[in-house]
Amino acid sequence: MTKQDITAINQLLETPKKIVIVSHKNPDGDAIGSSLALFHYLTKTNHLATVIVPNDYPDFLKWIPGQDLILKYESQKEESEQILNEADIIFALDFNAFHRTGDMEHVLTDSKALKIMIDHHQQPDDFAKYMYSDVSMSSTCEMVYNFIDMLEDTHIIDINIATAIYVGIMTDTGSFRFRSTTSATHRIIANLIDKGADNTMIHNQVYDTNSYNRLQLLGCALSNLKVIPESRAAYITLSQKELQQFDYKKGDTEGFVNYALSLNNVVLAAIFIEDLQQGIIKISLRSKGDFSVNEMSRAYFQGGGHTNAAGGKSDVNLEETTEKFISILPQYNTALHEA
Repeated sequence: MTKQDITAINQLLETPKKIVIVSHKNPDGDAIGSSLALFHYLTKTNHLATVIVPNDYPDFLKWIPGQDLILKYESQKEESEQILNEADIIFALDFNAFHRTGDMEHVLTDSKALKIMIDHHQQPDDFAKYMYSDVSMSSTCEMVYNFIDMLEDTHIIDINIATAIYVGIMTDTGSFRFRSTTSATHRIIANLIDKGADNTMIHNQVYDTNSYNRLQLLGCALSNLKVIPESRAAYITLSQKELQQFDYKKGDTEGFVNYALSLNNVVLAAIFIEDLQQGIIKISLRSKGDFSVNEMSRAYFQGGGHTNAAGGKSDVNLEETTEKFISILPQYNTALHEA
C-alpha cells in the first residue's frame, strides 16, 4: 500500500462513514480477529462499522470482545444485504477473491461501495480500489496492526483491539512457530501485551477448551492416519459417519492435519473431510520447507492459500479423492525429497 493510498484512506476516514467488514467463508481465528480489531478501531474513530461473515465460526472464537455483534450472512441474509447495500466502504479481510465468501459473492460484486482489501494470500484478484497485499506477512491481523500504524493511530489500540489482533497472529502462526513469524511479528506481540492482551488467557480460550467428543474425534482421525514414506507424505481421512459419531461441531477438526505433518520425515500432510451436505470433500494441506501446497491445491483441488498451508475441495467421494492425492504424489517426489 503506497503513501498516496494511505493519504487517500486517511482523507476518507476523516468523516464518519458506513463501513462493512467482510471475511471469508468458514472464518478462522485470523479472519475473526482481524475483523473485530478493525471493527473496534473504526468504532473508536466515530464510524458506523459492521462485521459480516458468510457463515458461522468455531466456538473457541466466541469470546473475543465484540463477537456477539457479528452478523452471519447465512442466517441473517436480509439484514446483511441491507447493510451491505448502504455501505460507503467495504473492507475485505483475509481473502483476496470474492468467491471465497460463498453466497455473499454476488452481493459484494454488485456493491457500489469503495473496497479496501487487506490480505496475505497469494494471487489476489483485482477488485479493490486500495489493496494492502503482502504474502510475506504472518497473518491479516499483523497487517491490520500495520494498517493502523500507517494511519498513525497505534495510540488508539486498546485491550479489545489488542486481544483480537493477538488471536489472529497466534492462530495463523501456529503459536508463533511458522516461518512467517518474524522479529517484527514478535515486536507487535510485545506491543499488544503492553496494550492489555492477556497471552495466557487467549491461548487457553483458543486451545485448551476441548470437549470430550472432540478428543474422541481426534483419536479417530489419528487411527485413520496413513503414511506414504516414498513421498514423505501423510494423510488423514474423516467420513461424515465418523463426524456424526462424535457429535462434530464447527472447528473441531482445527489443527488435526498438523499431527500428520509432525511425523518424522514427513514434509507434506493432508486431511480429507467428507461433507455430504455440500456434496464435497474438504481438504487442508500443510507442508514444511519450500514445498508449495498452494500450487498443488490450485492445480488439483480447486483451492489455494500459502506456500505451507492451503485449502481446497474435491467433488468426488472420499475414496476417490484420496486415490487422486496418492496418484499425483510421484510427480512431486523430487521436490518433496528436496524440501
